[in-house]
Amino acid sequence: MTSPLPDNAVRVTGLSKKFPNGPLALDQVDLAVPKGQLLSLIGLSGSGKSTLLRHLHGLIPPSSGFVEVLGTNVVAAGRRELRELRRDVGFVFQSFGLVGRLTALENVLSGALGRLSGPRFGTLMYPKALRREALENLDRVGLGDRAFQRSDTLSGGQQQRVAIARTLMQRPKLLLADEPVASLDPESSAQVMDVLFRIVVEDQLTVICTLHQVELALGWAQRIVGLRDGQVVLDREVDNLDESAVMEVYRRVEPGRSTDASVEKPSVPSSPRVA
Repeated sequence: MTSPLPDNAVRVTGLSKKFPNGPLALDQVDLAVPKGQLLSLIGLSGSGKSTLLRHLHGLIPPSSGFVEVLGTNVVAAGRRELRELRRDVGFVFQSFGLVGRLTALENVLSGALGRLSGPRFGTLMYPKALRREALENLDRVGLGDRAFQRSDTLSGGQQQRVAIARTLMQRPKLLLADEPVASLDPESSAQVMDVLFRIVVEDQLTVICTLHQVELALGWAQRIVGLRDGQVVLDREVDNLDESAVMEVYRRVEPGRSTDASVEKPSVPSSPRVA
């Protein structure tokens, strides 16, 4: 008897994007991401990684193709549908996006505003249950003891972990991370990636993370998808990969040379590894 197909959090078919007066940013991209997987997107700057994430979040429309996220047809969705979808999709950016004068706890609490009506000013304006939840999320990222410290006095790695805790307050089903460790030192980068991996395992959360650091992608992701000039040129589970195969994604294509030979057919994604 054949195994059932995986329940996908993301399904992309024939996705292409051509910006006005610009190059083809995405070129017939096909991608399926099962729930509970930590996937790393790699590739040179301008390869289409961030453009793909923005399509998944419904921030830009495609030129052609189909995008489905958590069962919602993003291309056909109206404003209300997109607003509801984004409550289930967290986004972690390279720039942390924290309010520096606020404490770590206040910044984390702001991630719950989508579940509340009306603005909130100060920690005590949030319900006690949410304050407890925010402290628990700070504990999860290893910063429970920094809850009342101003965010602008934290290190870069600590600020990014606060940003992740803030995203967790959304209770997302899918987390998109765009170069979350690009501005961090190696030790802080490893700490942030460890947090993301533990979240996948503990919450069965789906994470799609763009990275430039090949060693981090190999060490923490379960699956690597490589983009070059807007096309998928690698799609493999990490268990079947070595660094030389991944580095091929960064090879510059000679003029007139086809990249078909470098495309790897995707294998059936595995369930998250338990550390």
